[in-house]
Amino acid sequence: MGTLDFSVLFRHSDRFMEGFLNTIQVSVMALIGSFVLGAILAIFRISPVKPLNWFGTAFVEFIRNIPLLLVVFFFYLGLPSLGISLDGFVAGTLGLTIYTAVFIAEAIRAGIQTVPRGQLEAARSSGLSYVQAMNLIILPQAIKIVLPSIGNQFINLVKNSSILAVVAGMDLMYFADIVNSDTFQPLSVYTIVALFYLTLTLPLSFLVHYMERRFGQSDAEARKPKGKPKKNKPAGQVTM
Repeated sequence: MGTLDFSVLFRHSDRFMEGFLNTIQVSVMALIGSFVLGAILAIFRISPVKPLNWFGTAFVEFIRNIPLLLVVFFFYLGLPSLGISLDGFVAGTLGLTIYTAVFIAEAIRAGIQTVPRGQLEAARSSGLSYVQAMNLIILPQAIKIVLPSIGNQFINLVKNSSILAVVAGMDLMYFADIVNSDTFQPLSVYTIVALFYLTLTLPLSFLVHYMERRFGQSDAEARKPKGKPKKNKPAGQVTM
């Protein structure tokens, strides 16, 4: 009980693998959903249309200042009172998506504000609508600037997916709790779970650092002057 016993993994491999695959599925779905929703909320936050601006600001400030567990419980326990019943997997995925989206929205908004405003005005004067200018000109630059921050949010998303265990979401932590209740080997069980999470978060972390370096190199190369400056020849010098 007090020592590591990795044979637990092999004896309960079916449960660990089912939970691991479900965690991957939740993470991928929430990652895509939170990025799309976060980008939309970021545009709302800086929109010149006041109702959209107010809605985006109120939504972001409300969600990011309450616990993730409360957001998940709203979908899992709150919606049934309105006649809408969701299982733990769906409720947990929705809660995780919305909660992560507001932090991504703030990161993207910060990136948008670093892009010179003249680029938006130039895009509008060339005939692009506000949405087209944002999608084609501003957002690509903003996301490139705040990529490390967004990457960290994605890593947090993977770790926060363990919240599904609270609502029987069939994730890795949910099955780990079941295995622990059967084996009474918490040290071994949760060490194995930690290693499973590391197999997801470490590659993500390395990918973020790699892309950050790549973008940094491309920006540095773009800022370099093209070609060597020509030297002025002394007056009267004749070249052969």
